[in-house]
Amino acid sequence: MTPISRATPGTPWPQALLELLASHAVVVRVVLAGLRGSAPREAGATMLVSADGSVGSIGGGHLEWEATQAARVLLDHGGRDGALLRRRLGEHLAQCCGGVVDLWLERWTAADRPLLLAAAAAAADDLPQLLDSCIDADGGVHRQLLPAAAAAPLQLARDEGDGSARLRQRLDVLRLPLWLFGAGHVGQALAPILATLPFRLRWIDSRPGIFPAGLAAGIETCVADDPVALLAEAPSAGRYLLMTHDHPLDYALCQALLRRGDATFIGMIGSASKAARFRARLARDGLDGQSIACPVGIGGIRSKLPAAIAVSVAAQLLQGLNSIATAAQPSADDGCHLDQPQGCARCGSARVATAAVR
Repeated sequence: MTPISRATPGTPWPQALLELLASHAVVVRVVLAGLRGSAPREAGATMLVSADGSVGSIGGGHLEWEATQAARVLLDHGGRDGALLRRRLGEHLAQCCGGVVDLWLERWTAADRPLLLAAAAAAADDLPQLLDSCIDADGGVHRQLLPAAAAAPLQLARDEGDGSARLRQRLDVLRLPLWLFGAGHVGQALAPILATLPFRLRWIDSRPGIFPAGLAAGIETCVADDPVALLAEAPSAGRYLLMTHDHPLDYALCQALLRRGDATFIGMIGSASKAARFRARLARDGLDGQSIACPVGIGGIRSKLPAAIAVSVAAQLLQGLNSIATAAQPSADDGCHLDQPQGCARCGSARVATAAVR
């Protein structure tokens, strides 16, 4: 069994790769670069394979096992630095997903650190840049950073004439603004989950020293004497979770958010009786509290364990997301002709796949 290396949750792949290269001479990056039909992960899913383990996942199962074996061949070099493999999950791997996937594999070494440092900075700051990588006919890999402009998040193309291929991958990631008020037990169970999801998390509390050490990458913490005043700088179309230790503060946040009128989601922890009291008070104040999700979280979960509540809240947030991870594509059948420049006329799949990447 392949050991699973540990990385800080939510770490963008360029930073995780830099961390691996600090202790490994070579690391192979495996990207699910294109897909048609059903697959275990979305296009853009990334796995980093080193001599003694891996970070990330492209979906597990036989697909990931075969990808890991192919990555180990590249670790030993074998005369190539990169490869593009196509696999039909049903025909080749006996997986019932039945889709068609393209796997992009490339070697990275310490010599690539300057480019990787720039890529990591772009990913960390959500700069509009993309990594343009090419595998030539001899298996060599050539890379450069380019302005992203209006480029799709992930683009894959290959030249069937000489076998070369190009992958263009945006380094900035679509992460939706989410403000979490309250760093109590539920907040501390919830924040690490949110760090692994497509949210840009700002975590706010009025109590100094309340935030735990060793937070995941991408979590911004803020100790504020007046959390309500912070809403003046909140982004439009934001998502908000109210889990403070102070009911009057929860109410003041509700008032301020409803008066702003631009929140995409407002969820508040509490009982049904708290929700009823708050909505009645808000109505007397001329505000409609029906849009506030309280109790926050999906239904059917009775446990009051902080971890259970956290999972329930994260699930509700995911239910409200638009499809930002994958551009849906029709299933490819055995007669698929994706290698044609215009794509496949039979199944309607495109030659270039697009997806958000993390």
